[in-house]
Amino acid sequence: MTLCTPARTPNRPRVQRPHSPPDGPEGPRRRFRVAGADVSASVAVFLIALPLSLGIALATGAPLQAGLVAAAVGGIVAGRLGGSPLQVSGPAAGLTVVTAELIQRYGWRTTCAITVLAGLAQLGLAALRVARSALVVSPAIVHGMLAGIGVTIALAQLHIVLGGSPQSSTVDNALGLPAQLADASAAALVVSGLTIALLLLWPRLPGRTGRLLRTVPAALAAVAAATAVAALAGLGVPRVDLPSWSSHALPGLPDGPVLGIAAGVLTITLVTSVQSLLSAVAVDKLVAKRAADTGSGSAPRSRLDRELAGQGAANMVSGALGGLPVAGVAVRSVANVSAGAVSRNSSILHGVWIVLAALFLVPVLDLIPLSALAALVMVVGIQMVSITHIRTVTRHREVLVYVVTLAGVVFVGILEGVGLGIAVAVAVAMQRLARTRITREERDRRQVVHIRGQLTFLAVPRLSRALHQIPAGSDVVVELDGSFMDHAAYETLHDWQNAHLAHGGAVEMTGPHGGRIAEPAEAQTGPAAAAADDARAGVRAGAHTGAHSCCRPWTPWRNHQCGEQLPAEEVAEDEETRGATGHRLVSGIGAFQRDTAPLVRDELARLAREGQRPSQLFLTCADSRLVTSMITSSGPGDLFTVRNVGNLVPLPGEESGDDSVAAAIEYAVEVLRVESITVCGHSGCGAMQALLNSGPEDASVPASPLRRWLRHGRPSLARMASRRHAWARISGRLPADEVEQLCLTNVVQQLEHLRAYESVARRLAEGTLTLHGMYFHVGEAQAYLLAGTDEVHSYDDVFTRVPPSIGPEIRPLEVARAS
Repeated sequence: MTLCTPARTPNRPRVQRPHSPPDGPEGPRRRFRVAGADVSASVAVFLIALPLSLGIALATGAPLQAGLVAAAVGGIVAGRLGGSPLQVSGPAAGLTVVTAELIQRYGWRTTCAITVLAGLAQLGLAALRVARSALVVSPAIVHGMLAGIGVTIALAQLHIVLGGSPQSSTVDNALGLPAQLADASAAALVVSGLTIALLLLWPRLPGRTGRLLRTVPAALAAVAAATAVAALAGLGVPRVDLPSWSSHALPGLPDGPVLGIAAGVLTITLVTSVQSLLSAVAVDKLVAKRAADTGSGSAPRSRLDRELAGQGAANMVSGALGGLPVAGVAVRSVANVSAGAVSRNSSILHGVWIVLAALFLVPVLDLIPLSALAALVMVVGIQMVSITHIRTVTRHREVLVYVVTLAGVVFVGILEGVGLGIAVAVAVAMQRLARTRITREERDRRQVVHIRGQLTFLAVPRLSRALHQIPAGSDVVVELDGSFMDHAAYETLHDWQNAHLAHGGAVEMTGPHGGRIAEPAEAQTGPAAAAADDARAGVRAGAHTGAHSCCRPWTPWRNHQCGEQLPAEEVAEDEETRGATGHRLVSGIGAFQRDTAPLVRDELARLAREGQRPSQLFLTCADSRLVTSMITSSGPGDLFTVRNVGNLVPLPGEESGDDSVAAAIEYAVEVLRVESITVCGHSGCGAMQALLNSGPEDASVPASPLRRWLRHGRPSLARMASRRHAWARISGRLPADEVEQLCLTNVVQQLEHLRAYESVARRLAEGTLTLHGMYFHVGEAQAYLLAGTDEVHSYDDVFTRVPPSIGPEIRPLEVARAS
């Protein structure tokens, strides 16, 4: 977007932005401040992460300190550099299988080097800005991969729960389970059974006491209770043995076949990246839900490329320090958001607590039984096979992809399983694309051809056969119930339609809801073809279809010259009784009920159930040429709209008996909790023209309602005449005339009036509300946004043109700032 820099008037003082650096050494220094909510959230996450990190390290066969190193690095490095402020990173259960396999094959030191290389690969992917491409992977493949990893983890840890040792593969673990059950250790069963019981029952403790106890994380409570029972009862079970940090193993040069090491790097990169990015997206949804439930401001949305770079940096540091691979962890991130974290400081602090525990709590950690940690990780593995995910993929008919991916991960490996899942997903997509159901029946003496599914060249033979079985000269309805038609199918349908019409038949094309989508084609060339294209565009826009199918979208009533018109005598008789305008209104309502209502009924039903939750208050003029939903591309439930003559905002206390605007502002700001307010003026405003032409008031003559209302616009007149304010400019040029100058100035002045409202001023101070100015030039069909500086509560009176295409990082109604 090209922004215009305003020319500042000499007498306007220069205001320093609050966040600018101090002017000199005597200026105020920035202090590192941590919110209390972040401190409490970091403690909650630390209490969850500590036992989980040890358990994951145990499950991989790595040194137990490696889990603590990864947890600390994930919290501090990924927390500081990542693009998801509230995500917590560390050793993840999803990496257990691949890490264990790498350790068994290449040893611990080479595995650390592979982790460093994987982090470097993530940095490269982040530089290429491909993070969002990872989200294209079918959710069924991702959930199947995680479920396969969960099954593998659970089977391996079950052997430790029973007092034994896991085998090298999932198949061997399953086959060796009967022998392990026959030789189970009673002490290990007591410890692990107590751990599992507390993990499952702790979140369900009833009453006030239960609510108080549930403030302690279930994982910490289960491991602590199992440790206490094992110590007090003197149970002879293997325990955690953290060696001295001086003997901690650091990475060495990769030692092994190049292809094998490359496959390991690729696997670590794939799993950590996909898991971290999906977790970041899930965190965004949790934060948005928390903001909606509590009415608080939401944290910025995740920047996925930055998050990928942060994960890459964390993996490089973790591998270099002898830690496990790092990824975004859903369990810890959910706990962080639920505990009320508001910034990345909570993740960083949790990493600091891990470091302190690793340095000063070693004697306490050495008391933890290994079977308790194994039980904890086994439960996590079982929970990775989510019933909710299975129901979701079943509902979307992707259960085959899920099962194949799960089985491939369990029996072959992660990369192979994901590859099989992708192959099956592509095959399923192709099968759905090629699957088209074509039926023909006779209904009310009309031939009805129903086509369900995507209409591609693969279905052309069946389509041609069904169409040529229709008797010549008959009335035909072709029902298209699909979202795609390729060129071959279109040509087949179009050629048959022309031939059938030439033999005296009639053809009507309808969509999924029975709405007509094309008129019978006589000669689809030139203007007729353009009209047909416009009709299809009208269907997509959900407006002016059916009776007015040849008109462009948003065509005014008086310009409709096509469609199903009443006979002249009926129109004349109808206009005598109801008037021409009444007929147009009724006709327009009928067209909506017939064509548009079926398309929006589900969305309106949802809004009726959930209530309105608009994000913006849109205050504009009552001028009939301003169609707010058209110029903002908004739909039902998006804008809370207030319209009046001249888009005026009376100052508080000056409403003169009309509190409608003030009431709307209060309701939008206090009840609906809108995030922004936009004041929109327009060219050729009759109210501004009347304001310019109004002379001094005559006290002896009672003022008309319009004249009394326009008094609220007199501050705009005064602002335009004042030399203390620069004249408003529009996209680098001065206004065309004084009417346009007043229209632009009025937008700026009404924004100042908004700031006088107590509820608006409070939300602005909290940083949960923004104000925007907008000007719509009717003749140009062009929107302009007001450039301003919210920090100092002033505007530069420059309106910048909105280009036809705005990038995804710029919101359509965001203030265009002057450089």
